[in-house]
Amino acid sequence: VSADQLDVEAYAAQYSGRTRVARLLFIAERCGVEAIQLEALRMAHDEARAREDTVLYLDAVLKINSRLGPRYRHDQAWVDSVNRRAEQRKEKLETELNGYRTNLIKESIRMGYNDIGDFFYAHGHLSEAFKSYIRTRDYCTTSKHIVQMCMHVILVSIELGQFAHVTNYVSKAEQTPDTLDAVIVAKLRAAAGLANLETKKYKLAARKFLETGPELGSNYSEVIAPQDVAVYGALCALASFDRSELKSKVIDNINFRNFLELVPEVRELVNDFYASRYGSCLEHLEKLKPNLLLDIHLREHLGTLYNDIRHKAIIQYTLPFISVDLNTMASAFKSSVSMLEKELAALITENKIQARIDSHNKILYARHADQRNATFQRALQTGNEFERDIKAMLLRANLIKHDFNQKNWPGQRKMNL
Repeated sequence: VSADQLDVEAYAAQYSGRTRVARLLFIAERCGVEAIQLEALRMAHDEARAREDTVLYLDAVLKINSRLGPRYRHDQAWVDSVNRRAEQRKEKLETELNGYRTNLIKESIRMGYNDIGDFFYAHGHLSEAFKSYIRTRDYCTTSKHIVQMCMHVILVSIELGQFAHVTNYVSKAEQTPDTLDAVIVAKLRAAAGLANLETKKYKLAARKFLETGPELGSNYSEVIAPQDVAVYGALCALASFDRSELKSKVIDNINFRNFLELVPEVRELVNDFYASRYGSCLEHLEKLKPNLLLDIHLREHLGTLYNDIRHKAIIQYTLPFISVDLNTMASAFKSSVSMLEKELAALITENKIQARIDSHNKILYARHADQRNATFQRALQTGNEFERDIKAMLLRANLIKHDFNQKNWPGQRKMNL
């Protein structure tokens, strides 16, 4: 990654809350360029300190390792002061909650658990926040309360990496459609897409991101930016959709087009792929790769997605032809003939391409089915089915003609044979 390939400040501005700090720390850890690394650490430190999140603050200070001057060194007095105030706040919240539980006021108990969950979340104690939010479930009295509880649990579960919980609580929230406005629906779709991406269900992830409404905007910046929806959705779609799905669900999707407009490079690579300009498409992907490797959710899936997209492009390139010159194909894919030959051999072995390679003359010959024989077999089968149907009709007609059928008479049952 070169210093001009990532504007850390512009990137961080897309997010808010804990995810902004987490993404900055992720960039600092994975980026090999010291200028970008130090800028990300500086911003993470300042954000964590402003939030009074001592967990993230200590993580940032440890990674800075005294490289940014005295202001960014470990400040134990500040940590102790924040922890002391936090402990006092926690005691106050727990005392209030105990009072509500004694009085058995359900709404007050629910709000008390919510306040404690918010407190733990703000101070980086995610497991405790998760437990508090879950406890509000027994005190929810309206559909709106249930949806609020689900959104809290989904948020914390994403940061904990518990994506099974994300899927479950998205489903639970969707069971109360009467209280879901367009923004909440968009958030649920984006969260479900993220959960499916993390569990490597790329086709399901693509569908959820493509269903995300433009109402999302920057309303879910504590989890995902609209640019992420475009990138995640497009890559998952390219890796898993066939040509007709790509046209109907991505290119002709008016809502998703709003997201793609935010990332013109991704829009261009989708159009290039559909227009069979595979060299240009793969070139766009390579340009995007350094930045995408610094994405906290996409990094570990990028290799698989890129391979799937490339293989799909190779398969689609070979489909219309009886024979393909490997030199021409290698030029189209901006690859060497030997590397392309290995890729084709692997795809043939996996039965993804029906073809054989003439390695001496560097030509790929497709194994097309014998159309004449297939047509003859279909005609023969149709004739056999017609003959069987005619015989069945004649048999039925003769049975009726000779009264070989069962009749019910009033008061008795009689069979004529």
